[in-house]
Amino acid sequence: MVTAYVLVKANTGEADRLLGAIADTDGVIDAHIVAGDVDVIAKLDVDSPTDVKDIAADEIQHTDGVEDTETYISM
Repeated sequence: MVTAYVLVKANTGEADRLLGAIADTDGVIDAHIVAGDVDVIAKLDVDSPTDVKDIAADEIQHTDGVEDTETYISM
């Protein structure tokens, strides 16, 4: 099992809407709006690093209202 965290910077006014869309994504087990340089942090539990890439780069990053993402895989 691979655990990863995706930090999401939202376009202005989009954080609440994005939270729901991100939380509903398969592989995302938890997501929260946070204060700081990013707006949402999502926790992923998936089978492989490839699954992390598929969710972070192909799904979350292409969601309308997402300005930028950073992904960290837990060791």
